[in-house]
Amino acid sequence: IGSPFALQNTVTTGIVSTAQRDGKELGIRDSDMDYVQTDAIINYGNSGGPLVNLDGEVIGINTLKVTAGISFAIPSDRISRFLTESQTKHSKGQGSSRSFFFLWKILIQALYYLFIRRLLYFPDVSSGVLVQQVIPDSPADNGIKAGDVIVKLNGRPLHTTDELQAALLAEQPLLLEIYRGDDDLLFNIHPHKTELLC
Repeated sequence: IGSPFALQNTVTTGIVSTAQRDGKELGIRDSDMDYVQTDAIINYGNSGGPLVNLDGEVIGINTLKVTAGISFAIPSDRISRFLTESQTKHSKGQGSSRSFFFLWKILIQALYYLFIRRLLYFPDVSSGVLVQQVIPDSPADNGIKAGDVIVKLNGRPLHTTDELQAALLAEQPLLLEIYRGDDDLLFNIHPHKTELLC
């Protein structure tokens, strides 16, 4: 269930291929999470919507589409654990201050070329960071779009999300080179601090 292309309450159906797809298989380094893999169609706008079984129970939160018929959701038990821990930290005043760019609640995965090269609308790149979604009103919302591929960070080739996260910790303006289809674009982004309960 989601709102792809601003079409609210759109429902797609499918089957679950596995409830334990290791994040490392998706090219997500140092992942400790198993994802629910489904062939239900997930388009931009579905991310963050519930994945529901035939009994009406939420079993996951839609988060990633690799290609048609291969989509992934964060398991509901992982979401429940996160919310419980966040509630506990909030009650103890343990919220953390982090650079706010477009990482919060958004999956940004290193390009998994084995999958990506099959998609005709992707630029001809073999490394970079794929933007799955951008948080509205965040610094990244000033021009960066879902589907963009960040190929350079401050003039240097970008290979992993770890490199991007390290740059965010420096709290300095970032120069991003982005491929969008056949276009090569440059963006100056200024991360800022926010309180995240995680």
